[in-house]
Amino acid sequence: MAAAVGGVLAVRVSYPVSASDIRRWAIAVYFPDRPPRQYWDAAYAATLPTGGIVAPEEFNPFAWMAAVPEAPAIKPSSTHPDSVEIRLGVPGPGLTFQLNAGMESEYGVWMRPGDVITSVTSLKHYRETAGRLGLMLITTLEDRWTNQAGELVQLAQSTSIRY
Repeated sequence: MAAAVGGVLAVRVSYPVSASDIRRWAIAVYFPDRPPRQYWDAAYAATLPTGGIVAPEEFNPFAWMAAVPEAPAIKPSSTHPDSVEIRLGVPGPGLTFQLNAGMESEYGVWMRPGDVITSVTSLKHYRETAGRLGLMLITTLEDRWTNQAGELVQLAQSTSIRY
């Protein structure tokens, strides 16, 4: 399993982000209030330091559909305790239970209308620790989003605990 660290689990490419996508996302996020103008008013947004309409940081260009969806040869349920290893083609630890241990996100450049976002999800690391129920395997995945210029848009790390 240690040799699988760094392995890519999925690659997705978004359709070009549109101003309408950004506007609809902002409407949904800020509902029932009106969303901030920088997400829907191009003339106003042009006067801001961002220089135009930008997406809220939490905007997900893959929320509806991806232009190039992930297509692993084996697509196990993400709730299967060995799903990470199955996707990477290595034997898993064979543990029975899995729970979400949290997620961290770091943001880079703003997403803008016209951007095409590429997501690459990989296995960042394993850590073993003792718990009340015995040994636990802490697994961290990294999802790196970049725009068409290769600039970092978002770096998210999600951690799971298996025992």
